[in-house]
Amino acid sequence: MHIIFLTMVNLTEVDTHGIYQDLMRKFRNEGHEVYIVSPRERRMGENTHLYETGGVHILGVRTLNLQRTNAIEKGIGQVLVETQFKKAIKKHLGNIKVDLILYSTPPITFPKVIQYLKESNPQAKTYLLLKDIFPQNAVDLGMMSKSGLKGILYRFFRKKEKKLYALSDHIGCMSPANVRYVVEHNPEVKAEYVEVAPNSYERVDQVVLSGDERRVIREKYNLPTDRPIFIYGGNLGKPQGISFLIQCLNANADREDCHFVVIGNGTEYGKLETWYKTKQPKSVSVFQRLPKEDYDQLVRACDVGLIFLDYRFTIPNYPSRLLPYLMEKKPIIAATDPNCDTGSIAEQNGYGYWCPSNDVSLFTQCVDKMLKSNLAQMGENGYQFYLNNYTVEHTYNAIMKHF
Repeated sequence: MHIIFLTMVNLTEVDTHGIYQDLMRKFRNEGHEVYIVSPRERRMGENTHLYETGGVHILGVRTLNLQRTNAIEKGIGQVLVETQFKKAIKKHLGNIKVDLILYSTPPITFPKVIQYLKESNPQAKTYLLLKDIFPQNAVDLGMMSKSGLKGILYRFFRKKEKKLYALSDHIGCMSPANVRYVVEHNPEVKAEYVEVAPNSYERVDQVVLSGDERRVIREKYNLPTDRPIFIYGGNLGKPQGISFLIQCLNANADREDCHFVVIGNGTEYGKLETWYKTKQPKSVSVFQRLPKEDYDQLVRACDVGLIFLDYRFTIPNYPSRLLPYLMEKKPIIAATDPNCDTGSIAEQNGYGYWCPSNDVSLFTQCVDKMLKSNLAQMGENGYQFYLNNYTVEHTYNAIMKHF
């Protein structure tokens, strides 16, 4: 089959590790012809061009700067990107007979591109990989409103969202709670067209550290070698509820039976850094984002993975941060809103504990409970759950069963 994948992720090649790269390689390895359409922000200095790498075709589309730029350029860039993608596809891929039109959110602003591809390829199926539910997530965090002036923006994006769903033959969600939410809040979407197509990674060989290797890695970052370490790695933005994360760290800052490590960056990193420098906690370490290889090694040298999501969410997020923990056999503590099913799935399958992300004492209870648990067995439970549910074969098969 000929497959076109639309993404706002800057994919320049497919031989790196990631949920989209791994899935595209799977399609390639199964003999499909893969075309990826991906932005090239203005700062990169590249014009729109089509090239082949690693056995797939990539169409890099020149756009304005969409990230790490001022609000005006970002806003204009988001408005223009749909037209830029459509123009580039028409010019460079217009003669390709497409069988599967695959696309992910964010963003929800691709309806015209999908509609053009569908009209040009009426035999093609359309498949949405739903990675976030916008604009409701912005409403939850107070960044948008359903009334007043902000309500105009909400209604604009909600219309786009419904159009995207209407254009999709199938919608693949990250978890059962995601499926239920989409069906319940969009009655025009038929339930049989919505299914679980999870975040997934390619299976990789396990890297098992010796005791000496664990000690060397910990010493490199001036971490204790004689107690369990809880690690949080990833984005530090509004969706992660960083104020609550800081409260949890503050309440456990002087523990002598465990240690906490936070690694990442984002819009809320400054709050964490200010607290860290002021408090100087003896049982907490904070680092800005590390190179991927260094981060992966540090995760292997730690014992428990942490997940945080803002309590205000009414949509059931399913954080991609979970998978690396499971793949490294790390049990988890998920501090989330009640609508998220990450924690309940972890508890039901014996690889983690859940607490609401508005109660510091319950988080501390989860830490205490984890320290009394068999971490090795819980980690193995999580790894087996990954093998049974979250490998790239599961997402690929969810899509391909429709052909």
